[in-house]
Amino acid sequence: MKRILPFAFALALSAPAFAQTVDNQGAKDLSDNLARYFGKQAFDKGVLKVSVEGDAYKIALDVKALVNALPEQKLLKFNMAPYALMVKPRSDGSWDVSSNFSQGASFEFEGPEGRQSMEFTIKDGKLTSVYDPALAAFTSATSSLAGMTMTSRQAKQQADVSTGAGTATVTATKSANGGVDFTATQKVSDFVEMIKVNDPDSGMNFPLTLKTPELSVDANGKGVRTKPLLDLLAFAVANEDEAKLKANQAELKSLMLAALPIWERVDGNYGFKNFEVDSPVGKFGATQFRTAFGMDGISQNGKVDYAIKAAGLTIPHQTLPEWTAPLLPTDIDLHFGGANIDLDTMAKKAIEGFDLNKNPPLSDEFGKALVADFKAKNPKVVIGHSTVKNGAIEVALEGEMTFPGEKPDASVTVDVAGYDKIVDALKEAAKSDEQMAQAFPFALAVKGFGKTLPDGRLEWTINTKADGSVTVNGAMLKGPDAAQDDSAGQDDNSGDDGADGTDDSTGGDDSDGGDNGGAGAKLKP
Repeated sequence: MKRILPFAFALALSAPAFAQTVDNQGAKDLSDNLARYFGKQAFDKGVLKVSVEGDAYKIALDVKALVNALPEQKLLKFNMAPYALMVKPRSDGSWDVSSNFSQGASFEFEGPEGRQSMEFTIKDGKLTSVYDPALAAFTSATSSLAGMTMTSRQAKQQADVSTGAGTATVTATKSANGGVDFTATQKVSDFVEMIKVNDPDSGMNFPLTLKTPELSVDANGKGVRTKPLLDLLAFAVANEDEAKLKANQAELKSLMLAALPIWERVDGNYGFKNFEVDSPVGKFGATQFRTAFGMDGISQNGKVDYAIKAAGLTIPHQTLPEWTAPLLPTDIDLHFGGANIDLDTMAKKAIEGFDLNKNPPLSDEFGKALVADFKAKNPKVVIGHSTVKNGAIEVALEGEMTFPGEKPDASVTVDVAGYDKIVDALKEAAKSDEQMAQAFPFALAVKGFGKTLPDGRLEWTINTKADGSVTVNGAMLKGPDAAQDDSAGQDDNSGDDGADGTDDSTGGDDSDGGDNGGAGAKLKP
């Protein structure tokens, strides 16, 4: 709330700054401008109010009035003081926006499994910022708090969250290609979340504590279409009536097209230092833990990227066999996502094709055609260079997958350093674990399939085709699936190995004397 509300109000300051004299007429003008985005009823019901306070305007949000105005609200109790922003026009047409968002609130309601409650407090919360209506964005903003607590109670679970001091900053500039470029950072100290689950029905009864001395968030974006998005919000408020919306759908389509691609690119990540999870089975932890996400806007060749990185991983060993210790990862660096994603064609066709006077606005046939067009552009699932490490053992993986038909086309390369140490661990495990005893020969066979690189690593390049064939390092492991022919009997090829041009190798007369599905004869070390 401490971040969302200042942004929501500042979006409404998109009209040019009023005359430098702050007066009642200016307050009325500001109220009218806010009503474009929040609706006139927000003022009629006391949810929003603008007043003159010295040389600034006070914008007050009464959340309690908002809750009372909601239809069929079932809250048993709700307490929260009004939230206020102080806004002051500047000579350059922008606005000074500030707030003391120190706050406390509590509420209770009847949930599906009984009474639920939540309460939170924010200590010494402060915001100072400059908002540029020409960009519909904050050109600068800083906020801080001394601490926060939150408690929630449910029938079978309760959670207590607390943080120490925190800070946040935002900057924005005009983008070269339209829209706004922004950067945002946030740091919070001493994050702790304690969860207790007690569910007699499932037998689950355990505590869990997550904590980190520092939580950080970083985000940046390019070409965010703030002004067109504001125009869409104003249109939605002005056309709440269904009949009016249908009558004005041509304007809606125009506004939606103007908002594309929404943004050129957004990226963000969460970071945790000395992250710990205390559980009934022991303590999990990581000296560094980070997750990242990035996404192109609606484009013809978009990308989506995810990443998970952890260093200094610790996993409780008391529930695991001793032989697993050399194989448990201590460092991971995973990258995956998608590429060649054409959302632009789909979005534009959908916007141009929908008709609110029809039910549904887009026909099932139209939807199926959109999906077919999307698949025809051959989007990819991508595995970027990813690694899992433990001491001298490192497993690396990268590749991509497409879907030309019902079955995928995939190419994946795996290389391993320290493979012999993996084999040694499995050999030791085989002495006491029957499943590992069965897996050990398989590990030896896999080594035989590998290609030795100059640095001693073993590499496997695995290709699977939509026809069902599989190759490893260029050698056929499995041939294409048999073609389905209803006119032929099922046993036509049962005794004619290779009649279709492939070596099925299901029999026992191979020159290697074994039955490895064709792999043994063709994938010798």
